[in-house]
Amino acid sequence: MNVKNTKIPKPRFDVEYVNRFRMQTYGADNLYPQHLQRITEASGTAELCLARYAKFIEGNGFLGDVLSGYKVNRDGTADDLLKDVARDLSRFGGFALHVNYNVLGEITEVNHVPFECCRLEECDDAGHVAHILTHKDWTGRSTVNGKRLAVDEEHITRHHVYNPDPNVVLAQVAEAGGIDYYKGQILWCSMDGKNTYPTPIYDAAITDISTDEGLGNVKYRNVRNNFLVSCMLITKKGVPQIDKDGREIEQHMIDTDDLRQFQGDENTGKILLVELENQEDEPKVVQFPVRNYDKEFETTDNSTVERIYAQFHQELFYAIRIGKLGFSGTVMRDAYEYYAGEVTNEQRFISRAFSEVLAHWHDITVRDADTSIQSLRYINSEATA
Repeated sequence: MNVKNTKIPKPRFDVEYVNRFRMQTYGADNLYPQHLQRITEASGTAELCLARYAKFIEGNGFLGDVLSGYKVNRDGTADDLLKDVARDLSRFGGFALHVNYNVLGEITEVNHVPFECCRLEECDDAGHVAHILTHKDWTGRSTVNGKRLAVDEEHITRHHVYNPDPNVVLAQVAEAGGIDYYKGQILWCSMDGKNTYPTPIYDAAITDISTDEGLGNVKYRNVRNNFLVSCMLITKKGVPQIDKDGREIEQHMIDTDDLRQFQGDENTGKILLVELENQEDEPKVVQFPVRNYDKEFETTDNSTVERIYAQFHQELFYAIRIGKLGFSGTVMRDAYEYYAGEVTNEQRFISRAFSEVLAHWHDITVRDADTSIQSLRYINSEATA
């Protein structure tokens, strides 16, 4: 069979155009990053791998002492900004930085912009994108002071794409009506290339990640909603109850509310009492089998988790987790060194973006600062004690 005869899957997401906003959609419904976030947040395995991926990208912060603790905005340092950028890059495959300028066309401040809030404007005939559109919630469900943040021109902000040329910046300032009205620029960075919506490294495993959530639901229901009684005791019913009017009160062998008392982990090990109508029957204990689905899904569970780890290139950590490599300081150190090498492309990608911004910084003392990111290393507490 050749490529022509194989079943061709659909694109991971479609890029369409919304004419009224002059915008490229991030997926057919413009919510691809939001969908990714919801799917991964529901999977414990994916969140664990994402957290480790972001942690290794961030490393131990910027290598240069000049930059690591340098205030790049009102709220934090370069290392604080790096943490936000690493988190977005790991989850979405890109990040965005907002830069402000002074009247001389020099950059005075750089802030993190949540990547899921950014969209590309429609490109011109030359393939150039002039603006980045931002919205706090592209689903349109969020509210502020009781007012819904609809996806419309009122709540969409347009920022010029990053261009530090002082002549360009000053022209944009003048067009805005002065520096106080200038919205700044956004440096939009995608691992898939310029003016391209990225797909994260785990996108191909999104089905496994969703399966991981489903397996978690099965385990949850198995423990919380399963019958966990150890046996059933069958006895004689006894004398019927008579109310004050002389009428016999109808008795039920098992009431619906009674059944709930034998469901879930908190009610495990209880004895179920059942009364019989026939007085000649002798009391007896009947074993109550419990249906456990864990073993039926064990193979699916293990293979799903393994594929998720593999998609993040974290096979060594998975081998340590299942006991295949054992656990020691040497094993962990080797795993850290291996994975630190896996994220060097991401670290250099971030480093180049920060170098570009700092090259036009208002404070000349940091323009040539080292933007290299320190690799994360395993510290063996026993060896250093």
